[in-house]
Amino acid sequence: MLRQLPERNRFMKGLFAWVGFNSIGVAYERPQRAAGSTKFNLWRLWNFALDGVVSFSTAPLRAWFYVGVVIAAVAVLYALFIVTRVLILGIDTPGYASLLIAVLLMGAIQLLSLGIIGEYLGRLFLEVKGRPIYVVEGVYEDGADAPPKD
Repeated sequence: MLRQLPERNRFMKGLFAWVGFNSIGVAYERPQRAAGSTKFNLWRLWNFALDGVVSFSTAPLRAWFYVGVVIAAVAVLYALFIVTRVLILGIDTPGYASLLIAVLLMGAIQLLSLGIIGEYLGRLFLEVKGRPIYVVEGVYEDGADAPPKD
């Protein structure tokens, strides 16, 4: 099954879980490394984790839409606060309120737009992978991935 997936950049740990077949853990004691040292430092582990997140989720792309919504809400609330304060207390520093509100709203619009583009990009990303919509256990096209017969 996994050999039939058309993806070129494969995150195998995620694909094994994605297929969804039964799996078990096998306990063993790893012997000491005979020579050398690991090349998997903290930076490579971070990149490995990042590969796992972006290979199986569009959540990072969707998150920017929600960040934009929150910033837009904060900008609107702050705009109401500034306008109310100016109406009640009088003139504030000239240009401060309008400049700050404009900057906050433009930043929010940019993040919302980035989130919407991210949604389309995420859907395109998932479609281009060409993964099947579902996997039926025990059904294999060429038999290459079929489990051994007992």
